[in-house]
Amino acid sequence: MKTPATALAIDPGNAKCGLAVVERDGKKVRLLHGEIVNTETLRQRLEELAQDFEFDQVILGNGTTFRAVHEIVLEALPGKAIIVVDERDTSILARERYWEYHPRRGWRRLLPSSLQVPPEPVDHYVALILAERALLPD
Repeated sequence: MKTPATALAIDPGNAKCGLAVVERDGKKVRLLHGEIVNTETLRQRLEELAQDFEFDQVILGNGTTFRAVHEIVLEALPGKAIIVVDERDTSILARERYWEYHPRRGWRRLLPSSLQVPPEPVDHYVALILAERALLPD
């Protein structure tokens, strides 16, 4: 049985893409699943996610490899509505979001989070921010 979801958000990139399956919950967007995939395997992973989650919308950032990823989405997820969202400042915001999901410990608590770079890629948090921009009113 598929898990109900509101949308699949994608942060397109040359080598990797951030994916976030989200659910709109009132005035919040809840992350159901987040991952980073190799752009080469994106089509297969989108098809798998469509089997696992029930979503009607795909939210796609207008950044780096938008056109190529847009074509992959059209092929892998025919019939899904595609919403294109401005990616401006999402990488910086995603770094902050990382620390919300992974609270700082030890010496990291002493420095402001804005001065720290997360120890792993944050592309799926970029996708989450894209979903929030598309689904939540200002």
